[in-house]
Amino acid sequence: MLNSYIRLAVCHHLMPLSRPTRLRGFMKELEERIAQQGTVKPGNVLKVDAFLNHQCDVELFDHMGAAWAEHFKGKTIDKILTIEASGIGIACVVARHFGNAPVVFAKKAQSINLDGDQYTTTVYSFTKQKEFPVIVSKRYLNEGDHVLLIDDFLANGKALKGLIELCHEAGATVEGIGIAVEKGFQGGGDQLREEGYDVDSLAIVESMDPENGTIEFRS
Repeated sequence: MLNSYIRLAVCHHLMPLSRPTRLRGFMKELEERIAQQGTVKPGNVLKVDAFLNHQCDVELFDHMGAAWAEHFKGKTIDKILTIEASGIGIACVVARHFGNAPVVFAKKAQSINLDGDQYTTTVYSFTKQKEFPVIVSKRYLNEGDHVLLIDDFLANGKALKGLIELCHEAGATVEGIGIAVEKGFQGGGDQLREEGYDVDSLAIVESMDPENGTIEFRS
């Protein structure tokens, strides 16, 4: 098992995130779960389905929501937007920390249940290695909305940029982006930060090795 060889390492040369002690504990909790139960696969794939995106640890999600509520406090957030399917469970729990803001999830395919006017764009999936549509009904994303984007993973940032595009098209404001696990070595998060977006990733993987299962986290 690769899991038994996974260890935590820290990049001390990078600027640490400023966060109250309790919330730093939530970050460490997520890193430890990744280290203990995550599996590194070839092709830069990190499998965390034991607690994040297949079997869901709701208590962990609640802690993540508390961390993001602290980070984004002072901002007006009246809607949470994610993308199907793995972001939905996280977003619904997180919404409890933002006054039960409604959660909207972008769909990846047309269906008979999607009627009326829609915002649509196309994004590339790193995991599935293909393009897919991203669709939100115009009834549920409106001009003047203050939106928090939530997702389980951030790699190259393509999916998030698709959601941002939909928000801009609707006239909504992206107040921030909350990510459970960011693959820092793929650059998507840092690019979004350079573009001025407030991206708060609770665990940033700086590197990982499928040969021995080593995962290195950004501090």
